[in-house]
Amino acid sequence: FMHMFQSSWSDFADFEKIFVRIKNTISEYVMQHWKEDFMFGYQFLNGCNPVMIQKCTKLPDKFPVTHEMVSVSLERELTLEQEIEAGNVYIADYEVLDGISPNSTDPCTLQYLTAPICLLYKTAQNKILPIAIQLGQTPGEDNPIFLPTDGQYDWLLAKIWVRSADFQYHQNITHLLRTHLMTEVFAIAMYRQLSAVHPVYKLLIPHIRFTIAINTKAREQLICECGIFDKANATGGGGHIQLIQKAVKSLTFRSLCFPDIIQARGVDNKEELPTYFYRDDGYRVWEATKSFVSDVVHIYYASDEMVQEDEEIQAFIKDACSFGMQDL
Repeated sequence: FMHMFQSSWSDFADFEKIFVRIKNTISEYVMQHWKEDFMFGYQFLNGCNPVMIQKCTKLPDKFPVTHEMVSVSLERELTLEQEIEAGNVYIADYEVLDGISPNSTDPCTLQYLTAPICLLYKTAQNKILPIAIQLGQTPGEDNPIFLPTDGQYDWLLAKIWVRSADFQYHQNITHLLRTHLMTEVFAIAMYRQLSAVHPVYKLLIPHIRFTIAINTKAREQLICECGIFDKANATGGGGHIQLIQKAVKSLTFRSLCFPDIIQARGVDNKEELPTYFYRDDGYRVWEATKSFVSDVVHIYYASDEMVQEDEEIQAFIKDACSFGMQDL
């Protein structure tokens, strides 16, 4: 992949080269439809990073979209404000990318980052469509709001920049931080504090057996200086470090609990968002895991007092909080 593209894209046909080795019905479909608004909206629900979309209950001041701007995109003969009140408007905000230094390790190929805000609308057919995009966090003449009524390539480029920001968020926060690095916090604490015969060790070990190994490989080849991130990503060259440090400051344990974060984003209602399969599948995995783990844990712990008296568990939690998360 790296050898195919030493510099920027030069043609839309270049994208086809990516799919040479992964031909299947889904990749073919995406190649045919990626420029269309319905596919762009659908990816917020079931694409690589289905964790950004949230119910819009009030337009933020930094994103001054008016009814006149988007009226042509609305279907229900309601004003934008009424659509928001009716629960038909969603938003994706990449504020965490604001101020992150873009990759400048190769002076011949300068790279760029945006911190966009995207407004999404649920149609009468339950499709999620983009209706307004602002590529920066501070509104103004040099930071216009792009609309589907703009020129074909202005609108397409605005969507590409949102997708680019989504990629940076997914790679650095959803994937690297919230899966690899967070799991390592608990893996290290487990190996330090729980004996191999402890029931919680036995519950955790299948999930974190290879965590430390793969993360070591990532630190050696992927996120290190001159690694793949530095060569290929707009957040390489130190931006990825800034981004993860920023994201950790607002990370909560509660946000790692699937139902809580789905509810916090206001996307838990199946009738309102019937095609959000990430949510539906996620709930099933969560419930199956919770049911199994609860059954096992209740064999060993009959009360909260028994948990408090388990020195290994208490040391495990303290290790994760105080050393892993630095008491954040």
